[in-house]
Amino acid sequence: MEAPAAPQGPAEPLPTVEITVTSPDQMRELGRKLAKLLRAGDLVMLTGELGAGKTTLTRGLGEGLGVRGAVTSPTFVIARVHPSLGDGPPLVHVDAYRLSGGLDEMEDLDLDVSLPESVIVVEWGEGKVEELTDDRLQILIHRAVGDTTDEVRHVTLTGIGARWSAADLSVLAV
Repeated sequence: MEAPAAPQGPAEPLPTVEITVTSPDQMRELGRKLAKLLRAGDLVMLTGELGAGKTTLTRGLGEGLGVRGAVTSPTFVIARVHPSLGDGPPLVHVDAYRLSGGLDEMEDLDLDVSLPESVIVVEWGEGKVEELTDDRLQILIHRAVGDTTDEVRHVTLTGIGARWSAADLSVLAV
């Protein structure tokens, strides 16, 4: 007869921060601040409606990481690699919007090979790249939809895994 399982306590809360951004410049600045927390091996998943600011945030990340090349949407090429201009990690920027499969379809991109030495940012990666690593930063960008010129975005950053368990994401809200 097996011993009963030990009772499980409440799960540790995931490090989360919510930030309100009111302009594209602020979204870029958030990316520059976030870059200071990132290191080689980090996976960042971006989720949000079309036009929410995923690429604008990634542009700020590229500036903060000091990488070469203009960070633009990789929708039609699927992935772009931006080498570091210094001693930091390269930025691999992936747009998984047009990819319908999971990690199998993304294998051709060799993200698992690039991950240890790069910062990988995947737009539209939910349900497609989680298997790459147990540690990731999920960023949800919400904006009003419909006929609006509202620039306000609500950004929720959630750290998942040991890498992010002690991360102080609150420094991004300052």
